[in-house]
Amino acid sequence: MNQAASRRLALESDLRVAVPKGELLVQYQPIVRLKDGAVVAHEALLRWQHPQHGQVAPGDFLQVAEDSGLILGIGEWVLAEACRWGTFIGTEHGVQVAVNLSAREFHDPRLIERVRRVLADSGLPPTLLALEVSEASVMHQPDVSASTLKKLRDVGVSLSIDDFGTGPCSLPALCQLPVDRLKIDRSVVAGAPEAPGAAALLGGIIGLARAVGLAVVAEGVESEAQRELLATLGCDAVQGFLVGRPVDADAASKDYV
Repeated sequence: MNQAASRRLALESDLRVAVPKGELLVQYQPIVRLKDGAVVAHEALLRWQHPQHGQVAPGDFLQVAEDSGLILGIGEWVLAEACRWGTFIGTEHGVQVAVNLSAREFHDPRLIERVRRVLADSGLPPTLLALEVSEASVMHQPDVSASTLKKLRDVGVSLSIDDFGTGPCSLPALCQLPVDRLKIDRSVVAGAPEAPGAAALLGGIIGLARAVGLAVVAEGVESEAQRELLATLGCDAVQGFLVGRPVDADAASKDYV
């Protein structure tokens, strides 16, 4: 067995006990509305503090969790943590918590039941939960995906297409899905405003999305020039280090309690 495969097996073994050992934590990154600077949501981001290796990069363990099926249990734990935190900060603020669904979670037949149960247990109003599904996940079996999205919408949660711009799907195809929000991937934002064509590409995405009633969030915003360009183009909100880094639950709660 080569070194990479051995490390992967070790990560999987450690990940199986990471939740009961308290090694996983959720951090929250704000999503900020451009027109007034208000925080409209916090995205829940999973972190793993390994007892021997320190903080393990999400890119190193999330795919292991996905491939092994561990993501189903871990994902439900993240969803429950995020919903409890949303209830803790107070529903009167109207601030959503956003939770990513992996491809395996999104296509799991028990997803709707799981979301309903977690919402009931936490007491969080469904309207304050935003579920994010990647473009690639949605375009795998698009008819089935559309049905799942409709069932989630019937629960009352809001829905976002995440990482837009990283897959082969056209925006018109995505716009036919029952979703509320489009999140432009950081790779699309990264070249703006200097890269040739970046502003035109962003403007085209934002314009078409808004024309069909979708709100637009730009991810990975790290400069004032990017924020100004996105505001000019009509983007609704931004997320990135410019407006807020991911922080733990206690730090994220300070503005609310």
